[in-house]
Amino acid sequence: MEMEHINENTIRVLIQGEDLVARGITFIDLLGNHQEIESFFYSILEEVDVEEQFIGSEAVTFQVLPKGDGLELIISKNLSPDEMTPYEIFTDQFTDDELLSIFTETEESQDQEDAVDELLNALNSDNPTAKESENPKRKKKEQEKLLEVNRRYVFSLISFEAAIYIAASVTLEEAQSSLYMLKDHYYLAVNFAEDASELLIKNSVAHISEFARVSETTEDVLLEHAQVIMSGDALSTINEYFEI
Repeated sequence: MEMEHINENTIRVLIQGEDLVARGITFIDLLGNHQEIESFFYSILEEVDVEEQFIGSEAVTFQVLPKGDGLELIISKNLSPDEMTPYEIFTDQFTDDELLSIFTETEESQDQEDAVDELLNALNSDNPTAKESENPKRKKKEQEKLLEVNRRYVFSLISFEAAIYIAASVTLEEAQSSLYMLKDHYYLAVNFAEDASELLIKNSVAHISEFARVSETTEDVLLEHAQVIMSGDALSTINEYFEI
């Protein structure tokens, strides 16, 4: 286990996989037990705070991030809300190129979809026979499928940290959220209710896309092959366990 004093108010602790094994704890175990999380964090604090500068402080916060097969724990005290902004912490963990890749890939994908839709609309408007020959049942089926896709989204996350910031920044109404892990990658599935408005869905997806990327992976695939970390109300659960 490695420890670094970033400043007088902040300690960074790198907890290796063997440190977790020695304590009989896994990262997944911590997600499921709030009391165990708190107890584990304070036990680490007691080990690294040899000068007792943090223990007994009125305001101590913990931030945990996956790091390889272990964890990176940020312990802070006496910090104002301005010093703890999610944006600063999030951008501190990724390079500019990584962040640019996340955002531009999402925007380019959306631009391509819009361009295809516009092209198809233009072709159909110039070809009335295409409209006449169109199968009504097939059209209805495609519309129903499109509606279903628009209400069911899967987002690919760079790390578990992204889920923490989504939970802190996005309030999902009329939707269920589930967190999965597949081949060391995290996925967030969001299913909107049938009566959720298109505007609400569009705004929610745009907000989540600030921290994640829409994935082509379906939730059916995740249910069959991935590990379910949290089901049904993942974002609220994460928000309860991890304070930023």
